[in-house]
Amino acid sequence: MEAGFLTKVVLPISLIIIMLGMGLSLVRDDFARILREPRAVAVGVFCQMLVLPAVALALVFLFGLPGELGVGLMILAFCPGGATSNMLSYLSRGDVALSITLTAIVSVVAPFSVPLLTALAMTMLMDQSQQFAIPVGQTIVQLLAITIVPVIVGMLIRWKWPGFAARAERPVKIYSVVILFVIIAGIVLKNKDNMAGFFVQTGAATLALNVVTLLAGYFIAQRMRLSRRQAITVAIEGGVQNGTLALFVTGTLLSSSVMTIPAVTYSLLMFATGGLFGWWINRGRAAGASAEAPAG
Repeated sequence: MEAGFLTKVVLPISLIIIMLGMGLSLVRDDFARILREPRAVAVGVFCQMLVLPAVALALVFLFGLPGELGVGLMILAFCPGGATSNMLSYLSRGDVALSITLTAIVSVVAPFSVPLLTALAMTMLMDQSQQFAIPVGQTIVQLLAITIVPVIVGMLIRWKWPGFAARAERPVKIYSVVILFVIIAGIVLKNKDNMAGFFVQTGAATLALNVVTLLAGYFIAQRMRLSRRQAITVAIEGGVQNGTLALFVTGTLLSSSVMTIPAVTYSLLMFATGGLFGWWINRGRAAGASAEAPAG
């Protein structure tokens, strides 16, 4: 299957299905949690939308990533969590409800923030000869159509047919992981002659982004006196990004195969590092021994 067909056709359709699946898992209570647990939600959003991009920008300069690769890493950092972060929160004994809430909140903001921040990143990191225009207004509309609209439809389905929504939720989550690997495989095949060099250039940076944000999120949450389960979730939401959305922005909207490379290497690494984080944070603990008083 051609990588162009994957990014132009399969990826948008898949992202719509994934976001529809997110909507199937959402209920009004997920948004009401903002009022019930404001500190946990605020810390999670802070780590996701401020700490993560700041770390990414520092790593772009630290590793000396050239223009398009640097912008690709920043776009990855601008994206919300997704089905993978929700799954890893569950497997790591985090607060899954908080994970879903944080993913939902940042996903609602992303269609507006990603185009604006991407335009800023291109101005900062690419010289005049490399830069190309990003139609911010058009991109916002495209992201709204392909992310927010499916979420709303999914929520309506959940409200109208809760039984069907419950049955469909798990298959959609499995599909989201499988299709991500299929798209990555297509991109790798298209860039096979340069892939080793790209991985050398971005592998260390994306690994550092993943590990640093996981640890930073966890320790910031602890300092803010969140419960252990909430701290695990804040770490994973900040350290595990929606690689499918990053690939859609870089490969479909911006049509830059080079910008997709950080998302590719990151997506290949995040399952391993996320799993290792879950093991490390729970090592030596009996199941269910992590209860703490919830944040107020």
